[in-house]
Amino acid sequence: MMKERENEILELSFQFAVRIVNLYKYLSNEKKEFVLSKQLLRSGTSIGANVTESQDAQSKKDFISKLSISLKEAKETRYWILLLIETDYLDKTSIHVQSLQHELTSIIKLLTAILISTKSMTQ
Repeated sequence: MMKERENEILELSFQFAVRIVNLYKYLSNEKKEFVLSKQLLRSGTSIGANVTESQDAQSKKDFISKLSISLKEAKETRYWILLLIETDYLDKTSIHVQSLQHELTSIIKLLTAILISTKSMTQ
């Protein structure tokens, strides 16, 4: 069951990264916003990169560390999206923005569940 959840988080985080790259292109090309969008690009793509690294972790501690970084990056990404909404670069009523936020919430919940489960197995 844990492997299935790990594969789910791999897929979700990769697809989310694709959406973040596309959002970055939109923000920089259409809105001419370069600073916040670059921060969003870095944190949003780092989620999946760290999830991928966790798959080759050298130990449970290393696995937990990589997934913890992914969770921190996901929460940072949530911050940048909210800031982009509040500064009118993104429309919070847009179906695309709402689905992006929903997807990010799912990733945060899944990472949290995997971390709790993994930590409980190490005690």
